[in-house]
Amino acid sequence: MLDKKFANEVLKIVRQAGRFIVQESKHFDSHKIHHKDHFDLVSYVDIETEKYLIHHLSQLMPEAGFIAEESQVHSTKEWKWIIDPLDGTTNFTRHLPCYAISVALAHKDDMQLSVVYNIPLNEIFYAIKNHGAYLNDNIITVARNKNLSSSLFATGFSVSKFDKAEIHLSIVKEIITHSLGIRRIGAAAVDICYVACGRLDGFFEWYLNPWDVAAGALLAKEAGAIVSDFSGKDNYLYNQEIIVAQPDIYHRLLQLIQQKM
Repeated sequence: MLDKKFANEVLKIVRQAGRFIVQESKHFDSHKIHHKDHFDLVSYVDIETEKYLIHHLSQLMPEAGFIAEESQVHSTKEWKWIIDPLDGTTNFTRHLPCYAISVALAHKDDMQLSVVYNIPLNEIFYAIKNHGAYLNDNIITVARNKNLSSSLFATGFSVSKFDKAEIHLSIVKEIITHSLGIRRIGAAAVDICYVACGRLDGFFEWYLNPWDVAAGALLAKEAGAIVSDFSGKDNYLYNQEIIVAQPDIYHRLLQLIQQKM
């Protein structure tokens, strides 16, 4: 069932949702921003995009449930869509050109298909399990820098939980003094896709939700990256910690994080 034809139908739905976001970005009404937490933003664009995705993905695969950010649904069905309608909402509201739609299809929490649409750059990343990862129909693979000194990383910071802040900053200090540097892009799905296509060598972050990482994780794995939690195990979907890195750098980055923890 999850063949290229099915994937193309998902891509059509995601592209159409992206067109709505592009149109809204031209005349975005900042007065319609709401706060889920003190610094955690949600806009009418997030909400309307999620409604569109749920409606059309339900028609495509009626037997699948949803885990979705804005509607707070959390299906226990065997098949489920895991969606973030607008990863990088703060970037979007400030017209910073990095925000994405993230859609994954899982069977018993095993990712089978994923799409990440990096809207400002019109980049569609997608993957089908065991069939590789693609960017705009071109196959992608991770970078193979063998040394930390020639590697580039990314991370993100929670806007509501700060108990790991000192540890996090100590890891950042270690990375920036021994590598090409670290980036804070503001959309985790894009960060992970950038590891998948070789723009970054590694990414790590605490306090991410399933919709932040599900699609990117499959893409990264299919492109040759290693994905785990900070124990080196595979409980990154619900454990709120994730490391994604190309194989030559993964163990060094994991060791660095574990030493600081």
